[in-house]
Formats: sequence, C-alpha cells, structure tokens
Amino acid sequence: MNSRLRISILSALTLICLCAEAQDDKLQQFNPVEHAVISQTIAPDARAAGMGDVGAATDPDVTSQFWNPAKYPFCISRAGVSLNYTPWLRQLVSDIDLAYVTGYYRIGDYSAVSGSIRYFSLGEVFTDVGSDGEGDMSVKPYEMSMDVAYSLMLSEKFSIAAAIRWIYSDLRYDYSEDSSPASAFAADLAMYYNNYLNIGSRECQLGLGMNISNIGSKITYYGDDRSQFIPANLRIGAALMVPIDEYNRFTIAADANKLLVPTVPKQMEGESASDYQDRVIREYSDVGSISGIFKSFGDAPGGFKEELEEIQWSVGAEYVYHDQFSLRAGYHHESESKGNRKYFTLGGGFRMNVFSLDVGYVISTAQSNPLDQTLRFSLAFDMDGIKDLFRR
Repeated sequence: MNSRLRISILSALTLICLCAEAQDDKLQQFNPVEHAVISQTIAPDARAAGMGDVGAATDPDVTSQFWNPAKYPFCISRAGVSLNYTPWLRQLVSDIDLAYVTGYYRIGDYSAVSGSIRYFSLGEVFTDVGSDGEGDMSVKPYEMSMDVAYSLMLSEKFSIAAAIRWIYSDLRYDYSEDSSPASAFAADLAMYYNNYLNIGSRECQLGLGMNISNIGSKITYYGDDRSQFIPANLRIGAALMVPIDEYNRFTIAADANKLLVPTVPKQMEGESASDYQDRVIREYSDVGSISGIFKSFGDAPGGFKEELEEIQWSVGAEYVYHDQFSLRAGYHHESESKGNRKYFTLGGGFRMNVFSLDVGYVISTAQSNPLDQTLRFSLAFDMDGIKDLFRR
C-alpha cells in the first residue's frame, strides 16, 4: 500500500513539474513584436471587421483608405464619405473608443484623391502622483492621425496609390516640462489588380491587392533618446467574387499581413543585465526605421519558424442580395507567441441609394480575450445618390 501511495505521489509530482515546465516554455516563447501607436493597427470599419479583418483585395468601398487606397479608381460612385465607430475593449473598461472618418473623390475616370481622420480615445485616467493627494489629477490620453492619398489607374485592370500620414500620440500621465506629446510622419504604397475570369458558366471577379503602410519616422515619448517604431505593415490579399444569379453573389477573401518592425532581442543565458541592455540599444533602439523594415524579415530569435509566426492571416466571406443586403463571416488568426488574437467575426449590412449601414461583431476563440464581443458600426454616404436625390 505504501509503495502504491509513493508511486501515486511521484506520478502527481511529475505531472505538476511537466505542467509547470510547459507553462514556463510558453512564457519563454511569448515574444510579441513591440511597437508604438497601437491604434494604427485597429481595423476601423464594420464591413472588413465582419469578414475577419480582410480588406486588401475586396470590392472597393469608401473605407479602402485603411486597407488599400489603390482600390478607389475602381469605385462606381464618384465620391463617398464614411463615419465609423468602435467601442474598444469593453470587456475591460467602458470609455475607450475609436472614431474614423474617411472619404474619397474620383478625378475623371482614372484617378482619385482620398483622406481619413482617426481618433483613438483612451478615456479618462486618474493619476496618483503625490502621497498626500495634492498631485492627483485626471488625464485623457489619446492618439490621432490624418492622411491623404492619391490613386491612379495604370490600365483597366491595375492601379497604384501613395499616401502620406501624420501621427500624433499624447499618452502623458502628467504635464510637466519634461513630458510632451509625440508625433511621426509615414507613407503608404499600395497596388490593386482587378480582372474578370470565367469559372464554368459564370463570369467571376478576381482581386489581388498589396499595401505597405506606415513607412516612416520613429516616434519618441518624453524626450527619451530611445525612440520607438511605428507599426509599419505589409498586407497582401486576394478575393474572388462569384455571381450566383442576377440578384445574388458570393465573395471569398483572404489576407496575410506582417509587421515590418524588428523584434526585441532576447537575453541569452549567462548574459548580464547591463550587457543585454547594451545589446538591445545596439540591435533594436539604434536601428533606423527603414533599416528596421528589412531587418524584420530575419531577426526573430526563433529563426524562420518564428518569422512565420509573425504573419497574421484572415479569411472572410460575404453574401450580397440585390446590392442591398449583406451577410458576412470571417476568422482572424495570430500566433500564441505573438499576441494570440484569434477570433471569429460576424457582420451584416443594409444599403440604399443614398447611404449604407454596416455592423461587425467579434467572437473570441482565445480564453479571456478582451476583444470578445467587440462591435463596430459604419455609416457611409454615396455622394452620387445624394446628388440624384436633390435633383428629383
């Protein structure tokens, strides 16, 4: 009996040790790509959000400015404006939200200008500076950006675009002389291919897109010499629209995107803290923004396997009836070691000649994910439809 008890205890201890070791391995493997201005990576519109955050090659719409501005010359309407709102991280707090306004205007038949304004509010934060309470105050940190883009159709099937962006971040918890808001400038380069091909008896629409966004300067907070990278990103996507009949069509799409930001080096075994900090400054902090883009393709501590884990991918589908009603679904995947954002999405839309209304909803598959139950709302206006309305 004693031997059986000892074996049971030994087995239990072994299992606990194995579980603890596995947990330690997970903690050691967790190595997300670090960057500033997180709000620049949040999908702002409900249509793409309902399709798993897919948008590089889907049908052109008003909110293409974020996903791929090269799509605008292929828009049917002459101009459009969209208002987008996202209550963010409502599982944690109640006053963080993202507002996004975007619009475009087609110049002639082959080019377009577009722009957007993004405002990300972190709500009201109460600071406890002084022990006697005299230095206590409330602050309202926020981030915002403004950008403009020009897109040009080079042929009936291919277009390119370039955008410039100003980014502003005020995350101060005090208003002393040493603290100041941070700002940066960035550019986007995008391209879009749109063609029709026959699959069986159906004429389908194929879209291919690529957008390299936020290529720009680094950003510095509080006068620190160690500047931080902004989220430069490479997004590649494909979409296929299949008409079912005169009134029904179905679209499937997929995106893959990778942050073009170098990975912070890990401390090696036997390396002192001071030597490690010097190496971080040398191999990360002192790296320029453009050099960091190229460095990001081969600097992961885990080698090629970890580089593949840095790629996020999304798949989505959209069903449209009579160009008026839409149903959407999708899935977004991010590796556990890089953030573990895994979620299904659902969405729907209603469209009239003058306006369209879309809603997107997130259902997290990762345990205790604060993104769970996130809602997005988009209201878009068709300028041609409004013009026709006033002519009646």
